[in-house]
Amino acid sequence: MIEEDQDLIDQSPPPPDPNPNPNSTIHPRRVSFEHGLLPIQKLVFADPIQTLAPVKQKLADAASNNRVGSGAIADALQISGDHARLVLETLGSVLHSEGDPLVGAKPEEVESVGADLRDLVLFLYIQSYKKLLPRTHKDSAAVADLVRSNSRRFMPSQADDEAHQLSYLQKHLANIISLLAEPVEGEGEGEESLVLSMEAFEHLGFLVQFGDKGSDVSPLSQATPFFANSDPDMPAAPVPASQVHDWLLQNIASALESITERISGKENGPSNASDQDDAMSDACEAPNKVAPSDRGPCLIEGVSKTSLVKQASDLRGRSVKVVNCHDSVIYLLAPLRYATVHGCSDTTIVLGAVGKALRVEHCERVHVIAAAKRVCIANCRECVFFLGVNQRPLIVGDNHKLQVAPYNTYYSHLEEHMSEVGVEATINKWDKPLALGAVDPHDSLSHPAGVADAQAESAACVDPDQFINFLIPNWFNGEEIGSTKDNPFPLPDPYMAAQQRNLKNLEETRRSLRETPLEENRKKELSSALHVYFKDWLYASGNIRQLYCLQGD
Repeated sequence: MIEEDQDLIDQSPPPPDPNPNPNSTIHPRRVSFEHGLLPIQKLVFADPIQTLAPVKQKLADAASNNRVGSGAIADALQISGDHARLVLETLGSVLHSEGDPLVGAKPEEVESVGADLRDLVLFLYIQSYKKLLPRTHKDSAAVADLVRSNSRRFMPSQADDEAHQLSYLQKHLANIISLLAEPVEGEGEGEESLVLSMEAFEHLGFLVQFGDKGSDVSPLSQATPFFANSDPDMPAAPVPASQVHDWLLQNIASALESITERISGKENGPSNASDQDDAMSDACEAPNKVAPSDRGPCLIEGVSKTSLVKQASDLRGRSVKVVNCHDSVIYLLAPLRYATVHGCSDTTIVLGAVGKALRVEHCERVHVIAAAKRVCIANCRECVFFLGVNQRPLIVGDNHKLQVAPYNTYYSHLEEHMSEVGVEATINKWDKPLALGAVDPHDSLSHPAGVADAQAESAACVDPDQFINFLIPNWFNGEEIGSTKDNPFPLPDPYMAAQQRNLKNLEETRRSLRETPLEENRKKELSSALHVYFKDWLYASGNIRQLYCLQGD
C-alpha cells in the first residue's frame, strides 16, 4: 500500500481539480482486458501485491536497461520458456505505446528486445481480473451452465464491461500505483514516502486513457494537473504517489457515476433483447452499416442470411467486433488493429489483415479466414480456421472439433494491408497451435474440483485433399485495383501437391466429358446429375453462403 510522511501531506498544496480538461473522461483501456489475459494458472495471483512485489524485485535484478527477456520471466514466475515467450508476445500485442520496441519487434527479435519492467508488472497484475458475468443471470451456477452450453446471446454490454473494469481499477489502484512508484527519504529520520515520476505515470496508459467520442487519445500525463504542459527537456518533478492516487480515484468515481446513470436510463427505457450498447443496436437494425463508435471498436451485430462487405475506406486502422451473426458471409477487407468474433454460427468471416490480435469465441460451425499477427480461439465448436498467422495460435477453454488450415484466399490490396499493420507473409505458424487451459481463470464461474489444470482440446489440421481456395469476388475490390495477384502465404508442400492433383483431375474430367460422344438426352441427364452433386457440395461445404452476395446485386 502507499505510505507517505505526514509532514509532507501537511505541507502539500490543496488538491488539484480532478481534471484540467472537464470535457475529457477517463476510460479503461479495454484491449488490455479483452486481449491481454492468459489462462495460465501460475500467472493468476490470489493476492497480486504480495506476490508481485518480490517478483518485481527479482525481475529488476535481472533487467538490463529496465527491460527483461523470457529467461528472466520464466525464472521469476516459475513457468516454462514457451509460456514466458507467450507472455512477451501477448504483452507486445496490447501495449499502449506504439514506440515501445517490443511492439514492432520481429519474431527473432522478441527475446533480445524484452519487455519494459513496468509494463510487464502491470500486465501480470491484471491477470487477477475476473470478467463480468452476463447481467441477465446473476446466479453463478446458471451462468456457468449458460456459458458451457455455448449460448451466444448474453454478451455483456460495453457499458457494463467498462463499469466493471473501472471498478476493478478503483479497487486495486493503490496497489498498482505502489508498483510503479519509487521510495524517497522523508523529512523524519528513517522515514520514506512514495513518489511517481512522469515517465512512470505514463505507464498507467496501459490500463486507462482519457478522451471522448470524436477525440484523439493524448498522452496520459497531458490530462493531469501535475504533469500537463511540462517541458520534455525539463520533465516535471515527481509527485507524491498519494496525490496521483487521489486524483485518479476522483476521475474514476466521476466516470462510474456517468456510466451508472447511462445504464440506469437504459433499464428504465425501452428494453433491448440483447442488452447491447446503442451502437450495437444500430448495427442490428441496419446490419449492412458499421455501427459508429469513435472510442471503441466498430460493431457489427445480427447479420443473418446475407452478405456484408466492408473495405479499407470503412475500417482502415480501426478495431472490429462481429457479434451474433448467423448463416452469412462477412468480408472485412481492411487493415485492422484488433478483431473479435463472438457468438456467431454457420458463417464465413474473411478478415483482411489484423496487426495486433484476433479473438474468436463462443462460435459454432464458423469458417474464419484471416491474416493476423496473433490469433486466440476460445470455447468454439466445429469451426475451421484458415490462417496466415505470425505467432502460434492460442486455443483456450472448452473447444470441440476445431480444424486449422493454411491461408486460402487473397484480394488485390491484401499485401498492402499486411504491410501497413506489420503481418509477415514469410512466417505462418497456422499448424503449431498452443493449447492452454480448458478452464478460464478469468471467467468468475465456479468449476468442478480438479479441472483447473486440464488442457484445452487442440485443433486438427485440415486434410490436404479437403483443402480448397476461397474466391473473393473481384467486384468487392472497388475502383482502385491493388497489386496482390495471388495468396501471399506460401502453401505447405502437401497442400500444394493436393491442389495440383485436384487441378489435374479437373482437367482430365473436362477433357473426358468433351471427348465422350453422348446423345442429347444423355447429356441432359449428365448435366442434371452434375448440378445435383454441385448443389450438395455447396451446402455441405458452406459455400452456399457466398451466393447470398449474388442475391443482393
